[in-house]
Amino acid sequence: MNEELAALAEEHGVATWYEDWRHQRVDVDPTVVVAVLGRLGVDASTPVAVRAALAAAAERRSRMPATIVLRQGESSGLTGPAVIELEDGRVRAVVDRLPTDLPLGWHRLRTGDEFTTLVVAPRAVPRVPRAWGWMVQLYALHSTGSWGIGDYGDLRELLGRSATELGADVVLLNPLHAPALTEPVQPSPYSPSSRRFANPLYLRIAELAEYQAAPASVRERIDALAIPAAADRIDYDAVWQAKQAALELLWPSAGPLDLTDQPALRDFATFAALAERHGADWRDWPADLRDPRSPAVDAARAELADRVGFHAWSQRCCVEQLDAAHRAGRDAGMRVGVIADLAVGVTPDGADSWALQDVLATEVSVGAPPDDFNQQGQRWGLPPWRPDRLAELGYAPYRDMLRAVLSRADGIRIDHVLGLWRLWWVPPGETADRGTYVRYDADAMLGILALEAVRAGAVVIGEDLGTVPDGVTEALHEREILSSSVLWFQRAEEDDPELPAGTLLPPSRWREFAAASVSTHDLPTAAGFLRGEHVRVRAELGVLTADIETERARADAERAEFVAYLSDEGVLPVRGSTNPGAVAERTAEPSEEEIILAMHALLARTPARLLFASPYDLVGEPRQPNLPGTVDEYPNWRLPLPVTLDELLTDPRVRAAAALLRRARPR
Repeated sequence: MNEELAALAEEHGVATWYEDWRHQRVDVDPTVVVAVLGRLGVDASTPVAVRAALAAAAERRSRMPATIVLRQGESSGLTGPAVIELEDGRVRAVVDRLPTDLPLGWHRLRTGDEFTTLVVAPRAVPRVPRAWGWMVQLYALHSTGSWGIGDYGDLRELLGRSATELGADVVLLNPLHAPALTEPVQPSPYSPSSRRFANPLYLRIAELAEYQAAPASVRERIDALAIPAAADRIDYDAVWQAKQAALELLWPSAGPLDLTDQPALRDFATFAALAERHGADWRDWPADLRDPRSPAVDAARAELADRVGFHAWSQRCCVEQLDAAHRAGRDAGMRVGVIADLAVGVTPDGADSWALQDVLATEVSVGAPPDDFNQQGQRWGLPPWRPDRLAELGYAPYRDMLRAVLSRADGIRIDHVLGLWRLWWVPPGETADRGTYVRYDADAMLGILALEAVRAGAVVIGEDLGTVPDGVTEALHEREILSSSVLWFQRAEEDDPELPAGTLLPPSRWREFAAASVSTHDLPTAAGFLRGEHVRVRAELGVLTADIETERARADAERAEFVAYLSDEGVLPVRGSTNPGAVAERTAEPSEEEIILAMHALLARTPARLLFASPYDLVGEPRQPNLPGTVDEYPNWRLPLPVTLDELLTDPRVRAAAALLRRARPR
């Protein structure tokens, strides 16, 4: 690659090569580098343009950076005298270095006629107590009160009863982000329209204040809209049709909303109203409506005031019901509460991509380079943050998104936490393997995350599964951010001084600053793993990476390995005993129920701060919630639990697992 182009790419954090899953160097095609630079607003199309861009970068380096993020107690050199305008309004003059005693917060640094956002972040996030709880796909719950999908009422009951009856202290939820409310409704919680607002599909209509105050005739009409729990798969379109019809009946009785001081909510509700009129994808709207700050959008907002109000009110209802769920958990003694999952990004056609298009690379898709399981790479269809624009805007869009999520939760899990360091960008028109990594300021991203978490009193988990670069997990732990530990992956590394590479780790060797679980939504459930369901389904769909006999043999060997591992660790009970610690000579193969309970007994022996149990695992559901690499071939995100919420909480298998987890993580 041309040296000047490589230097320009380095200047803007665009990788010109990377190390693949085989630890081999892969050079990025220069045309991909040029395309990615273009999406960062850098013209690299000709040698003359490259030299001009390098000169501009050198000039920019001579100025103060747009944003400085420091950890409390640290200092930074200045180019001369400056004035710090503190968040609380106080002013401090400095000479050549920033003082080390600055308070936490969002400040402003003025040097001459230049202004810099100055963020002082804590050294760590709030420490997580040793606790156990649920990892739940909210949509999969169902009860006599919910309409065809789990809802905020189910969440309230789950929190309250799990705390009082089972001794649970935490519930980790799938993302509750707002989907596009046009049909077909996107079932994946990881492909939202907005990460800043909540999902109204989860509203419990009968618990809305407007429903309870409505005349009997209106309530009867609404009650007739209720749809039963899905037996096989959730119909998101039917759920939204029913709930939207109910909300439309109640909306006229709702009080007025003043959105003057809520610009983000105003934009979100405006987008939803415009999407009803012009279609789901804002990129296909009339040109003057594609800019959220245009006079045409202002005029449309006034014209569609009733629809804007409807969608804003729906969000207010979500906040009220989520608050009620949180109170139920706190009142029942939960020490942690709700941890909300944060998706990697948003859809390119949705509300956030419209409202925040100046800080997103809207034509780029994030994804992953080729690996052993996806040899063509992956495109996730989600536009990434532009790191240059984040810095120029003082990271305000990132901060505001974190604040929005944390306002509805007691903690946050960052999906694909490696994205705070780098993301794989695939420029438009390219296949997934023809992308490159773009670097982010991880210290800034982590520092701002820590500041907002401390201010919200929230715990933080980073999903670091798979191959991550050296230093990532260590950086999380340094800030007391929990990493992720999954039973299937707890094996000795190649350089382990005590065990052969690939050996399953004894529970004492698991990480302490971690959230531990048997599986995840993207992996086989416990029962699915034991039955080889993941092999059967992949074979049926034609997505196996080897022939079926080889895959079956591998699955059988892994099952035998895990059963032997659980037995060796002394957590498989004697047949007929409910004590996972009782071991003796066996005369029969352990049952599936015994093995699954033993898996949770093993979790209980680890030092992990948080232990998570999945309802799918404990009730023996063989189908995993999501099968990566499929879209419509498999009912991803549409599988309800095979039991009601009440049946779940009273199931003997659940009670047995809860008892041993509670003993390991007492209050």
